[in-house]
Amino acid sequence: MSRDRDPAAVAANEPEGDATDPVHAVGVGPGSPEYLVPRARRAIREADVVVGFETVVDVVRGEVDTGADWLTCGYTDEGETLSAFADRVDAGASGVAVLMGDPNHSGYQFVGKVESAVEGRVRVVPGISSLQVAASRARTPMEETTFVTLHKRGSLDADLARLRADAGDRHLLVLPRPYDWMPGDVASHLLEAGASPGTPALVLERLTHDDEATTRSTLGELATHEGGSDPEDTPFSDLSVLAVRREQGRPPE
Repeated sequence: MSRDRDPAAVAANEPEGDATDPVHAVGVGPGSPEYLVPRARRAIREADVVVGFETVVDVVRGEVDTGADWLTCGYTDEGETLSAFADRVDAGASGVAVLMGDPNHSGYQFVGKVESAVEGRVRVVPGISSLQVAASRARTPMEETTFVTLHKRGSLDADLARLRADAGDRHLLVLPRPYDWMPGDVASHLLEAGASPGTPALVLERLTHDDEATTRSTLGELATHEGGSDPEDTPFSDLSVLAVRREQGRPPE
């Protein structure tokens, strides 16, 4: 894969193939083991080797009875770990990559990196995402909602443009990026684009965890928390979803 090419574009380049021995990219849910779907459990249980970020592996290790070897990584050793994973798969091991939530929601960069490492043998096993849970809590039907993830590396210009275009007319569900594009920063951006300060907004934190919390607010109130790039610069967790409700009286577009 070219270093200049977005891994998410690699993952979405063409429809899923029909590999005889696929590597499964498994969504493990938003954090609670109760949201790990049976198909995901089976894929992990039957794997010889499982790869994923340490925070994701921590969600499922101990919850699934498996004899698999666990390869954990962070951003600094991601390439090295995926290379070791690919070597195991090439040698005949059954491989699974685990991703938080549903791989189709903000996980495509990691899916693309796995796809490149194992040369296109990936098959996605969808999971329950924090976005689905947030839509339920905020009562924002998916067909009337614009979803944008800011939780990725690279330019956010196109994603922010979609939010500006749909603010007020449609519900918005946003995955913030810790810690430079948190709920306060998104709220301020929308206000600068003409959104009403009184627009209802909710910040839903650590969804499905025991300490799940919801802050009911408005764009104007949230914007007071804009600025900064460190955890202490925001009152909200890095595991947050911002829901901005459509302005009352406007029909969905």
